[in-house]
Amino acid sequence: MRRNLALLVATALTVAAPALTSAPARAQSVPAGYDPSYAKIIEAANQEGSLSIYSATDAAAVSELLKGFEALYPKIKLEYADQNSTEMYNRFISEAAANTGTADVMWSSAMDLQIKLVNDGYAQPYASPEAKNLPDWANWKNEAYGTTAEPIVFAYNKRAVPEAEVPKTHADLAKLLASKPDAYKGKVTSYDPERSGVGFLYITQDAQANKNTWDLVKAMGQTGVKLYTSSGAMIERLTSGEHTIGYNMIGSYVLERQKKDPASIGVVLPTDYTIIMSRIAFIPKGARHPNAAKLFLDYLLSKPGQEAMVARYMGSIRTDLAHINPTADMPADMLRPIHVGPELLTYLDQVKRLKFLKDWQKALQGK
Repeated sequence: MRRNLALLVATALTVAAPALTSAPARAQSVPAGYDPSYAKIIEAANQEGSLSIYSATDAAAVSELLKGFEALYPKIKLEYADQNSTEMYNRFISEAAANTGTADVMWSSAMDLQIKLVNDGYAQPYASPEAKNLPDWANWKNEAYGTTAEPIVFAYNKRAVPEAEVPKTHADLAKLLASKPDAYKGKVTSYDPERSGVGFLYITQDAQANKNTWDLVKAMGQTGVKLYTSSGAMIERLTSGEHTIGYNMIGSYVLERQKKDPASIGVVLPTDYTIIMSRIAFIPKGARHPNAAKLFLDYLLSKPGQEAMVARYMGSIRTDLAHINPTADMPADMLRPIHVGPELLTYLDQVKRLKFLKDWQKALQGK
């Protein structure tokens, strides 16, 4: 059964109620339910005394998560560097090539780039005690872990887009833009797949899920779609009304803004299919503080860590917390989770990547 837009958005807005925020974490030795031998990892991590994280997630968006970890392990100095997903990938490759050490944890929403690094041998295996609470599609060889379950959505400016024109599906969006290119000239925004790792991932996922994706790209091209590498830049321009429709937006960021400005921002979880992305984390082989990295990965996947992220609209990857996700009321056949695994490498083959981007440019030009 398909839910109407109002119900979908209402559901999305209630999943992050303040009641979900965990109580302040307390420093402890071994988390409940873990093997007593875990104390050795904690002791070794405390001796390391430091933890470096490279992330494509804004520090402000995970501030409570980071505070929770620091409260549990106060002897570990946390260094968190957030950056564009492509910049993060290039930085890691350069540091790995120099063999001078790199981040202890790599955590990014550019799932394909993360899997490429793992596939190329940069990750070390670690069997997290929390792995049993994850769906099969979120764990690849105990080396790459999905840590969130976030919908990719449409966003729109409520003041500028008439309710009757709000697209419910990808086909609706293509039809709207193709029929009113002048009305939406310069008003549509999305990621630039040539410069954004996540942008490339989401459009290639669309192409696999929907044979009519290129019709949508052509329609966006007719409107002179404005492309960015930053979610924040797109959301600011949607809020101001400079742009009025956003395609393939990360749901957690848009829902967060909608909470602050419900009169301006509307959100659509497409009812033909909604892509579910996950921020992938792995521990590099060259990690200088591997035990501290294990503690952080386990905390990311734990109930307190997951609840801290759900409070910021990042859906939980845990099977026992799925009921508090933005997509909780959507039928399972409408959801398309991006599997953590080698299938993500398909479009990173340089020949296929270049061909895809060439097709993207042709479609934008209406060819």
